[in-house]
Amino acid sequence: MNQLHNLLTAELESGKTSGKIQKIIFDIIFQHVQDMVFVMKVEKGARFRYLFVNESGMKRANLTVETIGKTFQEALPAEFARSLQQKYEKVLKRNGIVLFDDQFYFNDGKKVYGETILTPIFSEDCSIRYVVAVTRDVTEWSIEKNKIVESEQRYRSIIDNNLDAIFTISPKGKILEANPAATDITGCSEKQMVHRSIYDVIHDHDLDKFKTLIEKTCSGYALESLDCKIIHTKGHLLIVHIKTVPIVIHGCINGLYVIFKDLSEQSKNMEMIKFMSFHDQLTGLLNRRALLEHINQQIFPPSKKMQDFALISIDLDRFKHLNDTLGHLAGDETLKRVAERLVQFQNETCFIYRVGGDEFTILLLSADRKTATTFVKKVFSIFSQSFYFNSQEYFISPSIGISLFPIDGKDAEMLIKNADEALFRVKEKGKAHYQFYRTEMNSLFFNVVALETHLRKAIDKNELSLFYQPQIDVITGEAKSFEALIRWNDSEFGAISPTVFIPLAEETGLIISIGYWVIEKACRQIQSWNRKGLDDIRVAINISPKQFQHPNLVPFIQVMLEKYQIPATSLGIEITEGAMSDTKETIPILTKVKNLGISISVDDFGTGYSSLNYLKQFPIDVLKIDQSFIRDILVDKKDAAITSTIIHLGRSLDLEVIAEGVEDYSQVEFLASAGCYKIQGFYFSKPLPVEDLEQQFLVQMKK
Repeated sequence: MNQLHNLLTAELESGKTSGKIQKIIFDIIFQHVQDMVFVMKVEKGARFRYLFVNESGMKRANLTVETIGKTFQEALPAEFARSLQQKYEKVLKRNGIVLFDDQFYFNDGKKVYGETILTPIFSEDCSIRYVVAVTRDVTEWSIEKNKIVESEQRYRSIIDNNLDAIFTISPKGKILEANPAATDITGCSEKQMVHRSIYDVIHDHDLDKFKTLIEKTCSGYALESLDCKIIHTKGHLLIVHIKTVPIVIHGCINGLYVIFKDLSEQSKNMEMIKFMSFHDQLTGLLNRRALLEHINQQIFPPSKKMQDFALISIDLDRFKHLNDTLGHLAGDETLKRVAERLVQFQNETCFIYRVGGDEFTILLLSADRKTATTFVKKVFSIFSQSFYFNSQEYFISPSIGISLFPIDGKDAEMLIKNADEALFRVKEKGKAHYQFYRTEMNSLFFNVVALETHLRKAIDKNELSLFYQPQIDVITGEAKSFEALIRWNDSEFGAISPTVFIPLAEETGLIISIGYWVIEKACRQIQSWNRKGLDDIRVAINISPKQFQHPNLVPFIQVMLEKYQIPATSLGIEITEGAMSDTKETIPILTKVKNLGISISVDDFGTGYSSLNYLKQFPIDVLKIDQSFIRDILVDKKDAAITSTIIHLGRSLDLEVIAEGVEDYSQVEFLASAGCYKIQGFYFSKPLPVEDLEQQFLVQMKK
């Protein structure tokens, strides 16, 4: 260092530099000894030669003593020398101080940031004789500065690229800054918004709520509020979700961030979802969910002042037939047009609902029995006009059931149930009219619902059984044929009449499984009797119209005959005339049954759509005269004539004729004299369980 000092002093003295210049140079050097100091001599041609380098400069710039006296081009790598040359030339051009930042690497590869000041030293003739460069290591400061810059850029990125509107406001609500999304949501530029009050953007209805939000946030709480409305510059309202966040600097709140998330589109979607959840998709009418809500609103009003109302349940008669005949498209169009007619009644006291299928409901407010009756007549009047589909005209009639609040129920479920029960009674009595609910309806309706549930479990619970009614040959007095009749003894309701549960089984489709049970039970019983030596017997089982059309009927019978190893001649089936209405389907089924060797009886002959043609076409073995003719044959000439004709017809066609429902000896005499020799009825025996039948009739056969 002393050697360098001496060289610099000698240079300054040899150049006859004034004492003032020497003092300046040495002051600079010693005041910045912690920094890198370079003294460059300026030569002609803008050449700069190292005159002095302090110890820090030598070490950090990786220079040696040999560097002294050399130019940039001689001492440094070409690229670095060119960069420094340009910066030093600026000193000459400006004739003043030049500042610049630079970065370089130490031998160990460490990156260093430097801040350099180039100071010209003028000679007495005002020319630049020397340039003193002082480079300070600002690596730590630069790193921190870069971190701050990056942090600022990250912050700006979050703010500027955020899809939500972000306002920076003062505690008093003045807008200080707004991001691009804020411009979009308000319709104002940032310049237009700055220095305006944030309260100018909020709708008056939500202003107090928003001010409260700001005040609480100024106390240090980040908060949010749903469904606040703001005003766009074009005048329309937007629904936004608002968040407020305090800006805390050095422990003090000097501002707030207010964030608006636009919920307008989401709100529209929610409105659509809400509409769909309370409206029928096909007709646009209110749906069952809306009905329940509206009934509850009337039963539990906010004012606690209830008013009477009527619940009107509507079902379209024969709609299923129309749907099956014209197709589902026609069915849907019909429902829409019915809805269009019904919706004419809708107002502040009348609401129309589609609750499913072809079922509509009307809630008529402030209505008593008289008001409801008048209204229902108006409903019938709109159905008096025909409907059209593809130029085809057709008529639809409604069946209507009505329940009244609070007489017929004090909750929605009971009112709907009772209106449906009244409707059910209308359907039962011929449709196309209306009926108010009556209390006595409920017990029967409840039983029907409960019975269905019990009936579904009857087979598994072993509650079904077969009784057998003998068919007596009046000539021999023997009983070799029997009709199997199903009975149901429910564990809760007791004995249930077949006239009650058979129609229910038909309606619910349970008749198929019950029918199969009857077939197998009868075959098992025939097997049991055969094993006891009773071979010359025949059991007839009733086949319902639904089961008769079932594709598995004949295969199932065949399997049962094989399973229980009984002759086909010991089994017979009884079908009604209604089951044979479709000739094309009936003939193949009866032919298959006949090919098995099973006898076929027509039950209740004369009560259905009788056609002499099917007696010729179908492979029938037995005609059974319905008891409705037998009952009055002794007092009604027409019944007597019809009965005699059926007997004569059957005998002429070589068919066996059986009279059922015979209850006294006079009827037996009449039938026998007319040529009917097989009798079934209470005169001889009611239907009996197996044990009683065996004791009273089969024991004699065995003997």
